[in-house]
Amino acid sequence: MDIGLVGLGKMGGNMRTRLRNAGHTVVGYDRNQEISDAASLAEMVEKLPSPKVVWVMVPAGEPTRSTITELKGLLDEGDLVVDGGNSKYTDDAINAASLAEKGIGFVDCGVSGGVWGLSNGYALMYGGKTEDAAKVMPAFEALKPEHTEDGLVHCGETPGAGHFSKMVHNGIEYAMMQAYAEGWELLDKVDIVDNVPEIFASWRTGTVVRSWLLDLLVDQIRADEHLEKIRGYAEDSGEGRWTVEAAIDNAVPLPAISASLFARFVSRQDDSPAMKAIAAMRNGFGGHAVISESEA
Repeated sequence: MDIGLVGLGKMGGNMRTRLRNAGHTVVGYDRNQEISDAASLAEMVEKLPSPKVVWVMVPAGEPTRSTITELKGLLDEGDLVVDGGNSKYTDDAINAASLAEKGIGFVDCGVSGGVWGLSNGYALMYGGKTEDAAKVMPAFEALKPEHTEDGLVHCGETPGAGHFSKMVHNGIEYAMMQAYAEGWELLDKVDIVDNVPEIFASWRTGTVVRSWLLDLLVDQIRADEHLEKIRGYAEDSGEGRWTVEAAIDNAVPLPAISASLFARFVSRQDDSPAMKAIAAMRNGFGGHAVISESEA
């Protein structure tokens, strides 16, 4: 298929490559003209055959909203916009209704896979009308992990279903990372055990706590056992807050996820050893920047 891709950063750039490797034609646009295939959003749209499909991979909030507004003026009835960024799910109903005024379809898609998605594929959680999703299905199939029926799910017909599901996924991720980090801090502090990196490595086989996050943490602490090169500071990218807000709105108790979010706030007040581990894992799976002790 032919598809436009707006935003060619760490995720978008790799997605363009994976789509092209699968035989699809991708016209990418980025404000960084060194990596862009078009000089402007209008030129990107012009290069696409109709019906046009444009996938947006820019930061959540105003950058996404303004991009979709501009695309509304450039696209026509029967075209489709896919928001694959980390937008708040409440934005999706607004964007879908706005595009529908011109007969333009809308699909929201939560994308997980980080910098490893190029080789491993991406987990895709999408929301929107089935007939709209069908227009982008070849791209979904190319981006999802190979040799598995999992990794691609229609979360619901209502706009926002995909981003809501991805939001909850990220909330769970917060809590898992916090548990690993606290366990690492305790093991690293006591004198009764030796070789903490290999203790964590042993958990990767045959135990109920094995996971990709554990693999990433092992890689980081093998390279820097006490994480002395990383400051214990961890950002939150929004989804954790939104998950807690949704829990409050729906009276659903989320004590572990809430505590993990607040722990990140604590990291901005003190140099927390546990936050060193979380910063290391975020760098491992998503290429998120870490603050070195020298920079601090």
